[in-house]
Amino acid sequence: MFQISGSALAAERLRAEVATSNLANSETTRTPEGGPYRRRMVVFNSQAASPFRLVLANSVGGAEMQPAVGVRVGGVVEDPTAPLRRYEPGHPDADADGYVAYPNINPVQETVDLMGAERAYELNASAVQAAKQMIQQSLQILK
Repeated sequence: MFQISGSALAAERLRAEVATSNLANSETTRTPEGGPYRRRMVVFNSQAASPFRLVLANSVGGAEMQPAVGVRVGGVVEDPTAPLRRYEPGHPDADADGYVAYPNINPVQETVDLMGAERAYELNASAVQAAKQMIQQSLQILK
């Protein structure tokens, strides 16, 4: 339980950081790599149990005991959509036609992603707290 929620907490924290970075760079027209900032997205994957855990689960608990798994960040990828072009001929980053390439970032979408990450983080923190309380109550019963 703690492993699953812990991995989800770390993944959602990274998701919130990426959404915040996207919001902060929504008007960045020049990066060290060249061109405008590119929106980033977090890719989540399921975290498979280790071979040791699978062997232990099969030998101790049989088919009923499922090994703990969690969330793994598969990577942070750049959004492939084209940048937005705005006509601003006086801008230092304007091309020969007077257009400036801006990141294709929707602040509403990033805010919703940030709120979703925050809510998922809170839910996983609550799950850890509930599991901790159940363990403490079990210990009190066994006294």
